[in-house]
Amino acid sequence: MQNAKPIRKCLFPVAGYGTRFLPATKAMPKEMLPIVNKPLIQYGVEEAIEAGVSEAGFITGRGKRAIADHFDTSYELEEEIRGSSKENLLDDIRKVMDDCDFIFIRQRAMLGLGHAILTGEPIIGDEPFAVILADDLCSHPEHTDSKRALGQLVEMYERYNCSVIAIEEVPGDNISSYGVISGNEIEDGVYEITDMVEKPKPEDAPSRLGIIGRYVLTPDIFDYIRNTEPGTNGEVQITDAIRALAQEKRVLAVKFKGQRFDCGSIDGFVEATNYYYQRDHKNK
Repeated sequence: MQNAKPIRKCLFPVAGYGTRFLPATKAMPKEMLPIVNKPLIQYGVEEAIEAGVSEAGFITGRGKRAIADHFDTSYELEEEIRGSSKENLLDDIRKVMDDCDFIFIRQRAMLGLGHAILTGEPIIGDEPFAVILADDLCSHPEHTDSKRALGQLVEMYERYNCSVIAIEEVPGDNISSYGVISGNEIEDGVYEITDMVEKPKPEDAPSRLGIIGRYVLTPDIFDYIRNTEPGTNGEVQITDAIRALAQEKRVLAVKFKGQRFDCGSIDGFVEATNYYYQRDHKNK
């Protein structure tokens, strides 16, 4: 097997309106909503850097300037707090800015996740890459030194040199909110995908294995996206493109270790806030 090219780049589709959080997101990107004292998008970029990524590409839109500003120097603020006890509060974001380059490209129309990823092709070029959906906040596995979800996918990609996506067991009727895979388990928690269905009715779901917002994709996915017919509301779904890819080439799905919070929902956002407060801040 040919050695896998390293994963250097990660796309962050961030053009959505965040309507489930209105009115908070009327003038502020949902990706900038704080989990305790750190914006959601920063958790995602830190996870990408941990996985070996050195270039973050944001698929953005109108009203998202705050994301670019967050990953830039704020001269007035930094001068104001220089030498004070608050200066160390910027240590994490300064490290992120030192460890990663940031590229922004606009998605002129929001036509599905597949379309957003295709919009990022000029950033990626002809190399494998990662995708993180910041709404899905993934924690480190408890009591281990393991990497978060994306790092686990990258390790699997390096072993098998193919596209890899993250999955988790989804309870009850919630499965109808997910892309769902069926496949053959080739090792513990690792499946070779044979089929995928986008948001099936619970009774029609081929498994309880739902796809979450972490992907490592080979660059041939762009051709599959281009050949994917738009579905509801003219949207191009990445699930359909990966399904076509899996019918011709190997695609793996991995049950990642760690906890995932659906921060696209208010319940998941509050759960994540409580988790990170208890873990990182309560006893400080």
